[in-house]
Amino acid sequence: MVPATGMAPADSTARSSEPGTQSPTGQIPQVVVQTTEPRFVAPTSRDRIGRIWAPVLIDGKGPFRLVLDTGASHSAIIERVAQALGATDPGAMTLTRITGFTGSAVVPTITVERMQVGDIDISPYTLPIVADVFGGAEGVLGYETLADKRIYADFGRDTLTIARSRMDRVPFGFEKIPLKLIEGGLLVADIRVGGVHTRAIVDTGSQGSVGNMALLEALMRRRPSDAKRAEIIGVTLAVESGDNVPAPPVQMGTLTIDGLHIVFGDMYLFQRWQMTDKPTMVLGMDLLGSFQALILDYRTQEMAIELRSR
Repeated sequence: MVPATGMAPADSTARSSEPGTQSPTGQIPQVVVQTTEPRFVAPTSRDRIGRIWAPVLIDGKGPFRLVLDTGASHSAIIERVAQALGATDPGAMTLTRITGFTGSAVVPTITVERMQVGDIDISPYTLPIVADVFGGAEGVLGYETLADKRIYADFGRDTLTIARSRMDRVPFGFEKIPLKLIEGGLLVADIRVGGVHTRAIVDTGSQGSVGNMALLEALMRRRPSDAKRAEIIGVTLAVESGDNVPAPPVQMGTLTIDGLHIVFGDMYLFQRWQMTDKPTMVLGMDLLGSFQALILDYRTQEMAIELRSR
C-alpha cells in the first residue's frame, strides 16, 4: 500500500545494547533521474519521509522508478508509464478492482510480456493503472514478485539490492527481528508498543506508521488530548483521517524506538485484512527509513536493521 499522508516524518530514534558496523553494498543498474534526489533509497529525515525505489524494465523499456512496496499485493503503474509502453486506448483495456489503504476502486489494466528488476524476471504480467500518488515514482512493485527474495536497502549509501535469497546470515552489527509471512504475503513482526503486544505489518510503501483502534484503546482507552488530525490518501484517491499521536516507546527485538508518531484510525485496509480486533499497526517508512540499512528476507522470514551512527 502507498498512502500519502498529511503528517510530518517522525523524529524517531532507536537505541540498542549492541554497536553497529558498516554494511556491505550491492549494485543494480543505474536509474536516470532528472533531479538531485537519491537514485535508489531516500532516508527519512525531519523534513521528508524516505522511500525505496526499484528500477524496473518493462518490455525492455525504462527502467521505470517503482516504489518497492511490501504492503501491496500487486504491482501497478501510473498512466504515464502505460502510455510509454504503447497503451493509449483506455476503452480497449480490461478492468480490475484494486484495494488500497483507504478504499477500493475499479481501474484499467494492461498486460506486458516481461518485467525485470534485479534477479526478478516475470512474464507475462498484468499491471493495473492507478492514480499518481507516489511522490515522483511511477508506480509500485508489489510483494507478489518478492516471494523468495532478499531486499537490502542501504539508506546511508543510496544502494538497493534485490536478489534471490540464499538464506544468508544476518551481517554482524545488525539487529535481527523474526517475521511471519501470513496469508496474502504480508510480513508481520511481533513487537510491543508501550508494553502492549502488537502485530506490526512491515510496509515499505507506507509513508507513515498507522495503528488500528484496538491498539489505541489498549494504550490509553480514550482519545488523547494532544492528538492532531491527519489525512491519509490511498491509491484509489479515497481519503481517511485519524489521530496523529506521539507513541510510547516501541520495542523491536532488543531495540527500543523513541519519538515515533502513529496515526490511529478505523482504516479500510485493517477491516479488509480482518485485523480490527487485536492491536495491530503498520510500520511505515517514517520508521523504516530512519535506519542506516534494512534487510528483508522472505525465505528466512527475517528483518535485519542497522542503526545510523550518531
